[in-house]
Amino acid sequence: MDLKQQQYINGRWVDANTGNKRDIINPFNQEVIATVPEGDESDTRAAIAAAREAFDKGEWPATPATERGAIVRKIAELIERDKEELAHLESLDTGKTVEESRGDMEDIACVFRYFAELADKDGGELIDSPIPNSISKVVREPVGVCGQITPWNYPLLQASWKLAPALATGNTLIMKPSEITPLTTIKVFELMEEAGVPAGVANLVLGSGSTVGAELSSNTGVDLISFTGGIVTGKKIMQAASVNVKKLALELGGKNPNIIFADADFEVAVDQALNGVFFHAGQICSAGTRVIVEESIHDEFVNALVERVQKFKLGSGFDEDTQMGPLISAEHLAKVEKYVETGIKEGATVAVGGSRPDDPELQNGFFYLPTIFTNCTTDMSIVQDEAFGPIITVEKFRTEDEAVKLANDSIYGLAGGVWTTDIAKAERCVAKMRMGTVWINDFNLYFPHAPWGGFKQSGIGRELGKLGMEEYTETKHIFQNLKPESINWF
Repeated sequence: MDLKQQQYINGRWVDANTGNKRDIINPFNQEVIATVPEGDESDTRAAIAAAREAFDKGEWPATPATERGAIVRKIAELIERDKEELAHLESLDTGKTVEESRGDMEDIACVFRYFAELADKDGGELIDSPIPNSISKVVREPVGVCGQITPWNYPLLQASWKLAPALATGNTLIMKPSEITPLTTIKVFELMEEAGVPAGVANLVLGSGSTVGAELSSNTGVDLISFTGGIVTGKKIMQAASVNVKKLALELGGKNPNIIFADADFEVAVDQALNGVFFHAGQICSAGTRVIVEESIHDEFVNALVERVQKFKLGSGFDEDTQMGPLISAEHLAKVEKYVETGIKEGATVAVGGSRPDDPELQNGFFYLPTIFTNCTTDMSIVQDEAFGPIITVEKFRTEDEAVKLANDSIYGLAGGVWTTDIAKAERCVAKMRMGTVWINDFNLYFPHAPWGGFKQSGIGRELGKLGMEEYTETKHIFQNLKPESINWF
């Protein structure tokens, strides 16, 4: 494998201080595909010191925005150049189909290109001053040193949402990818070095959340933490970050409702209900796992879902006919199995799936059959808890108000969908749905121009869009008196 397989600190590729290593496993067959350093607190402190030095004494924060934008744009070009290698690494690392990974690489290049174009577009704002002979303006400046912690499900996509705006706005950073899927992040750091990102500006530390992530969260040399992952870890980060009142940007997942009205385009709604969940084996924070169907079409809709699901082709992400790959790890597979067992105990009915596949060719991988539960109610933990697996729970409703009430009955508020040909009805529902993104007659669509983030316990702040750029800036008001005079009070 033509990959550094090292950490990147202060412009140098290095092993962990302890010399510890971690094997990276292909979830399709459990083969070791790489061995990388297992960094700890000491590596993290070294990276923080490098980032601190680069921000406080280096030239990067004061580099003209057009130059920073040019470097971020160059990263996009290099990703496009190496997209096949990156897609191959991503599928090896995560088990997803290589076709999905190719799509991810195109999206990632778009993210870097978008923030490159935004880099020099905010020249500050003049505001009307009530004081004669004065100038009052508002400017945005980089936050400083940013700790960035990314998940295992979309390793490089989630990294791009953090890296691109941080670099474009003149920050320095330390990135900690998931310890089980670091390969494409290592590769993109190679590309950032090639693009001309100065030493110390972008640092990469590999290791677990309990060591590297904890040090980033609690170290007073870090000014901002951006984290995408689970709600339990997010709450721990909030507590640790309070030591120096860090800025926080947290995306903590969702349990996302997909409302299907009887007047929806039936075939399209069925297809998109499947697409909304089963890409990457349901390991998507915005997966529409709560399918909420109007009672008059409930049975027909469920039957259509089951019929399609039974035909899914599971297999290697590198086989052209594979539609769904494995789960990420043995630990996560056990978690999904426990989730299904709980659903059965709670009284839900397994309409299809509910077990590991019996195909001998899949026995070495972490596979689980796509599963649909019916007879689900909001008092069930399978309806409330994020499964992060290939599982749909189906609820039913009679009225528009009931549909919205069901959709909002969650501690999460990341995303949701409404399917209907009655646009007025869709708009009424959307206005009442407490979620950061709501799709009308679509699901799981995103692009870098639009902000991404959640209501309630789905997180704090936004990624992507202009708001995603602003997360990496501080606002400063500058007042200039053009004709100062003595007050003679004292």
